[in-house]
Amino acid sequence: MSRATKPSAAPFVPDTVDLDALSHAADGCHGCDLYRDAEHTVFGAGRRSARMMLVGEQPGDQEDRAGEPFVGPAGKLLNKALDAAGIDRNLTYVTNAVKHFKFVPAERGKRRIHKKPNRTEIVACRPWLIAELAAVQPDVLVCLGATAAQALLGPSFRLTEHRGELLHLDGEVDVDVDPDVFATIHPSAVLRGPSEDRDDAFDALVADLTKAAAAL
Repeated sequence: MSRATKPSAAPFVPDTVDLDALSHAADGCHGCDLYRDAEHTVFGAGRRSARMMLVGEQPGDQEDRAGEPFVGPAGKLLNKALDAAGIDRNLTYVTNAVKHFKFVPAERGKRRIHKKPNRTEIVACRPWLIAELAAVQPDVLVCLGATAAQALLGPSFRLTEHRGELLHLDGEVDVDVDPDVFATIHPSAVLRGPSEDRDDAFDALVADLTKAAAAL
């Protein structure tokens, strides 16, 4: 990619609402440099007719190797939280704001540690997220973590100030859908937190998901 070219996935996104076609096209995305080190493009997964869409930050180590979203430890915890909130994950659509794994190189055989994507990478990948929103047309959108929330609600959004509130998409997100939006923590935040606080953090995540489900 030329240094003079603003990174963007837009040239790689086909004009379609067919999720299979979008996923296939995303495999060849070179909209930013994250594709260079990742093993797979990790597109979203779930029902085309899902009423609830959940958006995380980016795929992790296991997701990058499998090419599927939310299959690692955070995904397992998300499944548990969704179940506790009375939400069938099989009836949702799950994806990430960034489709390639950004990580710190690790020693051979070790798990690679994720590195937070920067604003340029988030914005570059947003056309895929907008295409998914247009295809799925969810009634409720749940942002899991600050990165996902800022991708869809603007860079000034603060999760600590607006967690659990009913929100709407940022004006820069040009898509013909207006879901009820809720922001909560990413499941990985529960896993990273102090062990003595994890039960409370998990219960708070479940409470946020329950509130989102009530909007359906």
